[in-house]
Amino acid sequence: MQRYKLTLAYEGTRYQGWQGQGNTENTIQRKAEDVLSRLTGERVELQASGRTDAGVHAAAQVASFALSRPVPCAALLEEMNRYLPADIGATALEFAPPRFHARLSATGKTYVYRIWNSPLPDVFGRRTRLALPQPLKLEDMQQAAALLAGTHDFRSFCGLKRFQKSTVRTLYSVSVTRRGEEVCLRFTGDGFLNRMVRILSGTLVEVGLGLRAPDSMTRILEAKDRSAAAGALSAHGLTLERVYYDDEIPAL
Repeated sequence: MQRYKLTLAYEGTRYQGWQGQGNTENTIQRKAEDVLSRLTGERVELQASGRTDAGVHAAAQVASFALSRPVPCAALLEEMNRYLPADIGATALEFAPPRFHARLSATGKTYVYRIWNSPLPDVFGRRTRLALPQPLKLEDMQQAAALLAGTHDFRSFCGLKRFQKSTVRTLYSVSVTRRGEEVCLRFTGDGFLNRMVRILSGTLVEVGLGLRAPDSMTRILEAKDRSAAAGALSAHGLTLERVYYDDEIPAL
C-alpha cells in the first residue's frame, strides 16, 4: 500500500462541513473521495487533520489516504483539479511514510478568524469575513489574547456540554492584528476543542466592544464553565490556515 499526503483548500460556504455524513453527500470529504475513487478505480477513504464545521473554510487542510499501488502525484493532482468543484482545490499531493496519518501525525494547527470592521459593506469578502461595524478596541483585545497563550484548561471555551476527554490544550500564540478594515484573530496551538476558536473569538470581540475587561480571560479560564465565555461567532469568518507536522511548531 502506498500512502499519500493531500492538501486541500476550500470555501466551506455551501457545504455541511468536512465530515462525510450518512444523510448528505454535500461535504468536502465526500466530494474529494468521490473524485479520487473515480480517478484511481479504488475506494478511497480520506482521514483529515480535523473536522471543519459547516461553513468553515480551509487554506491548507491536510488529508491522508492509501492506494494499493503508487500513482504519479503530479498527474493525479492535475486530474483532481479538473473534476473537483470550483470551491474545492487540491493544492499539493505527495507520497507519505507508511505510518503517516493526517490527524494523528499532526503537531498543531493555525486558525484565523477574519472580521470586516467597518460600517461599509464587505462586498468581496462577505463569505469569508464576519461584518462587524462597531469600532473595536484593538489594544484591549491584544491584552486579553496574551492571557490565553500557554497551556490551560479550555473547558469554558468548549462547545460540547459533555466532553469525556481532556480539555487541556496549549496555545502557542494568539494574535490580534488590523490591516485596513480587516481585523484578524490568529490562533496557533497543539489542538482545538469543538467550536473553541469561534468561542475564543467571540469573547475577544466582546473585550473589543468594551463588554468585558481584558483581564476577564483569566477568570473565564478558571471558571471551567461554558456560560462564563461569549457565544461562538459565525462559522463563515473562520479559516483553517495551516496544519503542522514533525517539529514545525515552536516551543513556548
